[in-house]
Amino acid sequence: MSPPDGSSSSDGIRDTGPDGSGPVAWIRWFRHTDNGTVVFVREMLESAAVVVAIGLILFAVSGVWPPMVAVESGSMEPHMQKGDLIFIMDQHRFTPDAAYGNTGIVTYQEGKDTGYKKFHDYGDVIIYLRYGRTDDTPVIHRSRFWVNEGENWYDKANPNYILGADNCRELPNCPAPHAGFITKGDNNGAYDQVVRISDPVKPEWIRGTAELRIPWLGYVRLFFSKAAVPDPTVTQQGGTSYSTVGEIQPTANASHAAAAT
Repeated sequence: MSPPDGSSSSDGIRDTGPDGSGPVAWIRWFRHTDNGTVVFVREMLESAAVVVAIGLILFAVSGVWPPMVAVESGSMEPHMQKGDLIFIMDQHRFTPDAAYGNTGIVTYQEGKDTGYKKFHDYGDVIIYLRYGRTDDTPVIHRSRFWVNEGENWYDKANPNYILGADNCRELPNCPAPHAGFITKGDNNGAYDQVVRISDPVKPEWIRGTAELRIPWLGYVRLFFSKAAVPDPTVTQQGGTSYSTVGEIQPTANASHAAAAT
């Protein structure tokens, strides 16, 4: 059976298959024929092989699959923009000395004490699952500080990011329902745990740390996914609202990170 193609070789002779029979002859013909359809398929396979090879190399370096995510909204501006492609790495891949405990994550507070910065500010930017849910788009925000289960973390918090709460009782997720990281988008006016984007982020909810930003390339991923899912945000009164992905709401916008290979 010959490939379905009506094209001819450069000398005008129709190339419909190998001269011999057997799989070796067909493979040799597939690799060297100038049949138009086969050339197209061959180039597509070669391109796919290159993409897979790059993905495997990135996976080998990062320890995370997929190793790239696309930023869907503006809560990390100006340090990350919607449409950026972000290379991420497993939190334990190359653990910094300033990491909190055995988590592999450097918080804003530890970063400020040691001079550790990522994306022009102190501490690690993490990609985490909201409430640990695997069926939701991960959030990419900065780790601010760690809280233990039952801890009154009101005095640890920056008063600018707690929406006017006067004590722990007025602060959502205080005392802390479990141990984890308090997080915040760099462009947001409140902690994620205050506006109920997530509970304190458990280490096992973290998919990785952001390591490298490639502007614009994330739009390819967003185009194919249409990036049209609702972006959960929260009003200052605590009620859930929704905004178009990419709108900047400084007190409550969650910057989502769509997976991209």
